[in-house]
Amino acid sequence: MSISDTESWIIFAKVADLGSFSEAARALGIGKATVSKTISRLEAEVGITLFHRTSRAVSLTATGAALADDARQLADFAEALADRAREGSKTPSGIVKLAVPMSFGLRCLGDFVARFTGDYPDIELDIHLSDSKVDLIADGFDLGLRIADLPDSSLLARKIRDVMLHVVASPGYLQQHGEPTHPSELSRHTCLRYSLLPRPAAWRFRHRDLGEYFVEPHGPILANNSDVLRESVRGGIGIAIMPDFIVDDDLAQGTVRPILTDWSPPAVALHLVTPPGRLRPLRVKILIDRLLADLARVDGRDTASSSS
Repeated sequence: MSISDTESWIIFAKVADLGSFSEAARALGIGKATVSKTISRLEAEVGITLFHRTSRAVSLTATGAALADDARQLADFAEALADRAREGSKTPSGIVKLAVPMSFGLRCLGDFVARFTGDYPDIELDIHLSDSKVDLIADGFDLGLRIADLPDSSLLARKIRDVMLHVVASPGYLQQHGEPTHPSELSRHTCLRYSLLPRPAAWRFRHRDLGEYFVEPHGPILANNSDVLRESVRGGIGIAIMPDFIVDDDLAQGTVRPILTDWSPPAVALHLVTPPGRLRPLRVKILIDRLLADLARVDGRDTASSSS
């Protein structure tokens, strides 16, 4: 492969990420005509159409999409290598694309983002907030935060901290409907469900002495956002399983109460996940290091965990 071939694939990766010849040219600091000619020459050399072009949009062909991940890794490697060579003299800059769960991001990232951008004003954070699982590789994310019991995947995952799950209800609900003492009793209660759990139709509990118990919860609300469930629990609508960062303040204030405390929902944790490839641009490496250090601390306690 010649040097020009390498540059062509890097330009291809940028167009694939941004979906625009103009935006890719702006990001790379070259002319739009150069980008267009480079892509046309690359397509002619490999004998494959990489992009569908219309007057309004540019989109990857199926073959182009299959090649985009490898091209991104090549571009990332080249940029990371250059960053490493300049590490002692260059101020980190550029865009880092980050995927974050909605409620966690709104509650736990605001102060972090303010501090980080204050320390690194030349790094631009492109933060995508969604409780839905995103495809980091296909959508061009540099890294993501996930709260789950992660299955095996091609992503690299680092556990940041455990996330405690609490079964909660409002004092008013419990006064009116009684407090369950065994998961089996939940079938007689109104349950509010989080739809993005691996098995939202079944709640699983574990007891130290009694083993596991499964229950099928029923109730009027199934939501893909925990804040909606939190307000419903506070309003006395029913019982829900909530993560610590959503409900800890309510527990401290007594607006909700923990129930079934001898029974534990499945363990989950906050993970930082990245696409495969160990060599990353300096700006990404800096953000990863800061997230791992900052988010491992909960209420002043260091809960950092080893790599998973």
